[in-house]
Amino acid sequence: MRTSGVLMPISSLPSPYGIGTMGKDAKKFVDFLEKGGQKYWQILPICPTSYGDSPYQSFSSFAGNPYFIDLDYLCKDKLLTKKECESYDWGKSAKKVDYGIMYINRYDLLKKAFARFKKNIPDDYSTFCKKEAEWLDEYTLFMALKDANDGHAWSQWDEQLKVRNEKVIKEAKEKYADDIEFYKMLQYLFFKQWKALKKYANEKGIEIIGDVPIYVAMDSADVWANPKQFYLDKELNPIEVAGCPPDAFSEDGQLWGNPLFRWDVMKKDNYSWWTKRIKAMASLYDIVRIDHFRGFDSYYAIPAKDDTAKNGKWKEGPGMDLFNVLEKKLGKLPIIVEDLGFLTPSVRKLLKDSGFPGMKVIQFAFDSREDSDYLPHNYPKHCVVYTGTHDNDTVMGWMKSAPKSCVKFAKEYLNLTKEEGYNWGMMRAAWSSVADMAIVPMQDLLGLGSEARINIPSTTGGNWIWRATPEQIDMKLAKKLHKYMQMYARL
Repeated sequence: MRTSGVLMPISSLPSPYGIGTMGKDAKKFVDFLEKGGQKYWQILPICPTSYGDSPYQSFSSFAGNPYFIDLDYLCKDKLLTKKECESYDWGKSAKKVDYGIMYINRYDLLKKAFARFKKNIPDDYSTFCKKEAEWLDEYTLFMALKDANDGHAWSQWDEQLKVRNEKVIKEAKEKYADDIEFYKMLQYLFFKQWKALKKYANEKGIEIIGDVPIYVAMDSADVWANPKQFYLDKELNPIEVAGCPPDAFSEDGQLWGNPLFRWDVMKKDNYSWWTKRIKAMASLYDIVRIDHFRGFDSYYAIPAKDDTAKNGKWKEGPGMDLFNVLEKKLGKLPIIVEDLGFLTPSVRKLLKDSGFPGMKVIQFAFDSREDSDYLPHNYPKHCVVYTGTHDNDTVMGWMKSAPKSCVKFAKEYLNLTKEEGYNWGMMRAAWSSVADMAIVPMQDLLGLGSEARINIPSTTGGNWIWRATPEQIDMKLAKKLHKYMQMYARL
């Protein structure tokens, strides 16, 4: 079955309060997708973001981002008033997220909601806390302790808290009980709103594709609560960290800095942490997209003390062993894998053995005149084609910033014209290809330039901030999109 979808992060949705939420504008976006003949809404990870604002570096791989809790819904529930919501500064631009303002003002406002929540606790709150206790208790204690330590990373906390001394942890739970409860309320509200949004989407025939980053942040409840699962020394500091080797795009390589998994330890306990993680994500989303799939075949390990990725070494990952165990425990799961980058024969074999569809990015097709796997005439049916991902420039941005020879080749190969719009020409290439699934970023549908780019890998600041305005997501555009879906049999 030929299908299609749109890539649009929740943070990028319109909203009067500084960042996209799971409120009425999210439902309007679902309506837009339905009218446009789409089957999928792909979002980025919905975990809480930390200091770099990246959803791929989160304080927890299980928790939801409190920024996405819709304030109007909290007003309906009498936890806030409209006047309170409007009394805060949410940033100067409706087209950008200001995370600095968000961090200060959103939590201040949500604390007001908490004061009212405590006076009238919903009946299903304790059920939620019990059901999610396995990750929720660790995460909420972690966040409370983080606040108590002025936001410092857990590696800088008091030694007894770092090593989770039983007596000290027990005392902390009592001392910070109110703060822990605040973070539990945030998760309760997040998942209540998320379930309602997902139900709305599913009822309209829209499935949600969610993202699972392969690695977790060092400063996270995941690592703090499960240090034996990660490659840490006796002082609980990383021995080696994740990244990518030097290549044509980056002479120093990419130093991501995430702690690496102890795959030997994980194998011994039958991959219990991964099982919990994938089970949680599979219940959140209809389809799970696993990031950096090649890291399961072999991963790049960089000495933690280095400040570039030059001295890293390739090491063997768990391969099919992990996916066989997951299938045995959880059944066959709908998974897409990000198999981009330099693919060795063993990565190709892992992809084939797994049976998961990989990704094709049209922008990557024109880097050289060689016959590339990313050129549409080389696609297998069993793949997902994108014009670009959250790590790429928009099509219109790429046309201006890519080397002239690449742009010339793209124009010739795809028969791109200014009259039609370069973005529409490249999207048509995706929709008309044999790929079973085609996904286009919302910015490409809107024909936006580099100002709307989501992320530039290995840079900090100015990423993850793009937002759409309400008038951009209109039914005229949905109608045009529907016409193309009809034309290319993707309805």
